[in-house]
Amino acid sequence: MKKKYLASAVLSTALLVGSGSISDVLANPHTSTNQTQAQSQKFWNKNASVPVFVKEKFSEKHPSSNAANAMKYLKKNEKKHGVKDPEKNLKVKDIQKDDLGMTHVRFNQTKDGVPVEGAEVIVHFNKQNEVVSMNGHRNKAAAKASVDTKAAISAKQALRKAKDATNAPNELAYEPTKELVVYPFEGENTLTYKVNLTFLGDEPGNWFVFVDANTGNVIDKYNALLHADEVKRKAHNSVGTGVHGELRKLHTTKVKQPKEGAKFVLSDESHEGLEGIYTFDYNTRELAENKSASWKSDYLSPAVDAHYNSETVYDYYLSEHDRNSLDDNGMAIVSNVHFGENYNNAFWDGRQMTYGDGDGEFMVPLSAGLDVAAHEMTHGVITHSAGLHYRFESGALNESFADVFGALIDEDDWEMGEDIMAPAAKADGRTALRSLSNPRKFPVSDARAPYGNGYYPEHMDDFYEMPIWVDNGGVHVNSSITNHAAYLIGEQIGKKKLGQIYYRALTVYLTPTSNFSDARKAIVQSADDIYGENSNEKKAVESGFDQVGIY
Repeated sequence: MKKKYLASAVLSTALLVGSGSISDVLANPHTSTNQTQAQSQKFWNKNASVPVFVKEKFSEKHPSSNAANAMKYLKKNEKKHGVKDPEKNLKVKDIQKDDLGMTHVRFNQTKDGVPVEGAEVIVHFNKQNEVVSMNGHRNKAAAKASVDTKAAISAKQALRKAKDATNAPNELAYEPTKELVVYPFEGENTLTYKVNLTFLGDEPGNWFVFVDANTGNVIDKYNALLHADEVKRKAHNSVGTGVHGELRKLHTTKVKQPKEGAKFVLSDESHEGLEGIYTFDYNTRELAENKSASWKSDYLSPAVDAHYNSETVYDYYLSEHDRNSLDDNGMAIVSNVHFGENYNNAFWDGRQMTYGDGDGEFMVPLSAGLDVAAHEMTHGVITHSAGLHYRFESGALNESFADVFGALIDEDDWEMGEDIMAPAAKADGRTALRSLSNPRKFPVSDARAPYGNGYYPEHMDDFYEMPIWVDNGGVHVNSSITNHAAYLIGEQIGKKKLGQIYYRALTVYLTPTSNFSDARKAIVQSADDIYGENSNEKKAVESGFDQVGIY
């Protein structure tokens, strides 16, 4: 199915700031606090009256980079940028300072104080306290709509509806969350309870359910599962053998028990500022344990790999991006191994990683793959940064960023999952799950094949138009288009620079409902920020996205 991607808006109005390389529509000159004349570069959405791309050619100087001055900028320029009455309709969500000296103030759009799902605006200051750009997704229809923001049903009633709609078991993995939001769906903006339910078991789920706060009807839902006695504890260095026989050095904990004697558990609390790295055996619901400091058995090897790979990924984000764990605030990194029976998958459930042991025919234990661990943990980074919704194009970006960082951390190739494929699968030609360098190397699953040419796409001409109930709208399939763009860029500038650019785009510019066109602009702008407007790195980014048909 041919689809040449240009920015489009259905329920929300997109505003994304980037460099001047995009076709520009110049606004009328305006007066700023330190300039008598200024211009803005804009890229317009043909379906909306609001620009999707804005960059101030002459920046507005402020005494400091803070939320109050970001709001002052938005209020002053509300006609130009389309963010009307910002003091009433926006609420500060986060303020972030980066290593380039820039400050980014992120706002949630609200309706009478209730958050509008997926709608955010970000104002960017340079280190001279000048507003240089803004981006985000604003729901223009919600701003104009008449929405009663007083709920007729209780949060408890909404929870019952959500449990019924997902067949949730009585035992949940975490306390469910319930939040009132204005939810844009099928052309309407409805007051709903956004209920999040996470559970494991035979059919694990990390469900988001939207329950109409007036009628109690479930209007939408999707599964965002990415894929006694006191004891004395002491940090200990151990060694173990991974699934493929590699010798792993491990940070573990020695536990002295009053009756049973000492044991060793996969608990690593050796990193300053990090709560810990913990690896659990799902069969026992306890930390993986061993009687000695030598972890060498077939049963222990998946836990050895999970623990070792978790630390490797943690070290990458800390050393390369100065990020302290998945939330950048030292949250514990938790893994579970031995999940299910012959389970050919791994997933991030919003708080922790879980790995199946594979069936031995198609896959070996999935914790054996460093790129798999990096993929799942990057889903955690995404949860705590851009928060990309796990459906359609935003979901495909979620998967793509996870794949890209998987390839950056497991840096010896551009394939995902090559270390988890069983010998029989390799003999049949399935040497990996996906390829960033050659997406068409592998076929998609039978359930997904009817929506395209049967192979992973590498260009928007081969985009799969899929319904939400098939792969959440193609999140694992269409992600290969943006994956291939990353590969093309990385081959020109190297993986290290690719990682710097992509990390900045993810944590600074993307928002929950970003689409492919937004991602291009965010990544181009990030290259501009780091390497300069006329840099080879920026040109490489533009070329990479040009080659896959994303504009």
